[in-house]
Amino acid sequence: MSLSAPIYVLKRKAKQLSRASNIPLHDALDRIAVQEGFTRWSLLAAHAASVTTAAKLFARLTAGDLLLIGARPGQGKTLLSLQLAVEAMQAGRRSAYFTLEYGEREVASRFNALGVTSEAYRDLFTLDCSDAISADHIILRLMDAAAGTLVVVDYLQILDQDRAKPPLAAQVQALRTFARERGLLLVFVSQIDRSFDPDVKPCPDVGDVRLPNPLDLSLFSKTCFLHGDTVCFT
Repeated sequence: MSLSAPIYVLKRKAKQLSRASNIPLHDALDRIAVQEGFTRWSLLAAHAASVTTAAKLFARLTAGDLLLIGARPGQGKTLLSLQLAVEAMQAGRRSAYFTLEYGEREVASRFNALGVTSEAYRDLFTLDCSDAISADHIILRLMDAAAGTLVVVDYLQILDQDRAKPPLAAQVQALRTFARERGLLLVFVSQIDRSFDPDVKPCPDVGDVRLPNPLDLSLFSKTCFLHGDTVCFT
């Protein structure tokens, strides 16, 4: 879904609408968003951020990388991970998406929000919504994956839900070793703790990642945190 104008122009239009109609700016922003095909401004902003950020992120990823994408709900972390998959497929690489959070219809809807039809990349995209998702399951499914394949796990904490599976730290370590051996790019979408306060700092960081059980976050070679229009990449 393409915007009719750059986001800074749409913000300017919202400010003008706010003054002309004597309505709060957030209401004006939502009205502009509806005109652009989104139900609210936060979704429009997440869409715009995912497209521009994904291109920059993808250019900085190298074989064997583990990227952690963290944000509070509604800030665009899932859209960004899917846009990274699109970037990979546009480069002729395969992508795989492992999720217990969404079904096929929801993933297709998010592709549509990015202006992409999942059918366009049918031969390059694999979606796995199995209840058995774990490090062992992912590794088994990717045994024949070519180097350069981009793999998304949505989300990190979901690997920790089944107590019959190995601890989260062991699973991430296994996936890290596998990615480096096979030259894959692994992207983990992560929840952020509710204690994160945007009035204290503009963007979450590794200290805000929600971890019910211990995990050495240095296992991730790169991180990207989102909040509103702010993107923090290391």
